[in-house]
Amino acid sequence: MPQSTPSFGIMTAPMQVGYQDIVRVWQEADGIPEIRHAWLFDHLFPIAGDTTGPIFEGWTLLSALAAQTRRLRLGLLVTSNRFRPPAMLAKIATTVDIVSGGRLDFGIGAGSRPGLPMARREYDAHGLPYHGFGSSVESLDEACTVIRRLWTEPEPFDFQGEHLRLSGAFGNPKPVQRPYPPIMIGGRSDALLRVIAEHADLWNIPGADTADIAERTALLDRYCAAIDRDPDSIVRSTFLPVSYDRPGAVRAAIAQALEAGIRHFVLGLESPYPAGVAQWVADELIAPLS
Repeated sequence: MPQSTPSFGIMTAPMQVGYQDIVRVWQEADGIPEIRHAWLFDHLFPIAGDTTGPIFEGWTLLSALAAQTRRLRLGLLVTSNRFRPPAMLAKIATTVDIVSGGRLDFGIGAGSRPGLPMARREYDAHGLPYHGFGSSVESLDEACTVIRRLWTEPEPFDFQGEHLRLSGAFGNPKPVQRPYPPIMIGGRSDALLRVIAEHADLWNIPGADTADIAERTALLDRYCAAIDRDPDSIVRSTFLPVSYDRPGAVRAAIAQALEAGIRHFVLGLESPYPAGVAQWVADELIAPLS
């Protein structure tokens, strides 16, 4: 899915905030053409603020928001592959794609974030296995393979991998989008970039400066060349936090990322969300860069 014109979206982290507040922002954004996509994240405990504060499950909330919007593309930035069995995740994502009328961008990552203790605790608290990073990347590769097959294959199939074994796997119904919803993979490690080259339509590189984006992009291009894939078929994406008090700094960060080849921007909104925040994003952050 090559993309030369930049696209802008918002992200509302579903923690420390009420359901109706998120609905309000998404419905406002749905009516603003400059905002083309909207995102949640995938955590089970808050990763900032009150450690026992409220947080919503991402895919359930995404389905509710899909039913209450009409235009925005939508997704999770990004799903932890460790939280749900991949075949179950394929079914969940298909359901959201159907509910949304074909607007899902399927975000996924390896999970297990070893450098974020606040995220680590959610595995133990929910009885989820916490594996090393290498195992997580290998598992993600198998998950993407299986999910794509469940979305496309017309007959049941078996799969025997190192981390995943399925017997008689089959997906019905299929997603609205054909051959399947665009796959966004988030991450920056060498091992993840190999998986991105193989499976991703969008690549989200988190928290990177322009030098890091350039270095990681060059490596991804080499991995694409090794499997005879056009690197321009993978849209480059990044997440940028929004400061309501310093919009100029956000615009400068967007401009730098544009120079580095980023064409897909996810602008993270901090709660509580001011009234009219989606229109503010369009007017203060997007329009000046058009």
